[in-house]
Amino acid sequence: MTKLFAQFAKDESGATAIEYGLIAALIALAIIVGARSLGNALNDQFDKIASEVDNAS
Repeated sequence: MTKLFAQFAKDESGATAIEYGLIAALIALAIIVGARSLGNALNDQFDKIASEVDNAS
């Protein structure tokens, strides 16, 4: 029984999977934040262009 617990304590495959999961979550979060920021900037630009076109007519 002690041998089983010792092997379980030495096994790091689960920890590696958790680390990869955390890295993937952080990358996904960075992509979401970047896309939202880019979307807001593009929306502001298109609003400016629409305003200029409306004022020109």
